[in-house]
Amino acid sequence: MKYVLFLCTSVGGEEPGPDAIVDDARLTAYADQVPGLDLGRGGTRLRPSTDATTVRVESGEVLLSDGPFAQAEEYIAGIDIVEVADLDEALALASRHPAALDGGSVEVRPVWE
Repeated sequence: MKYVLFLCTSVGGEEPGPDAIVDDARLTAYADQVPGLDLGRGGTRLRPSTDATTVRVESGEVLLSDGPFAQAEEYIAGIDIVEVADLDEALALASRHPAALDGGSVEVRPVWE
């Protein structure tokens, strides 16, 4: 089954850039595990939610607003797409992700196939 791991971080928390992430030994070790286990199917790091633009359509009018679609204490900082045997394996993988270990969270959601 395919799952998306939504990597969440606290609003107002430290937002390391891509260069800092490359130097994170825990993330490197995690990323090395994923291809080795043939679990990796893609993913990407996202810019902070403050860089988002939300699009809504009401009564045929397109409405744009700066920022995320909802106010929250956390926001999605990146995604990983994995293909694993079952939910238990996806949860085990998410529990080893540095995002979960740094006080953030990892939402695990199945993909429609």
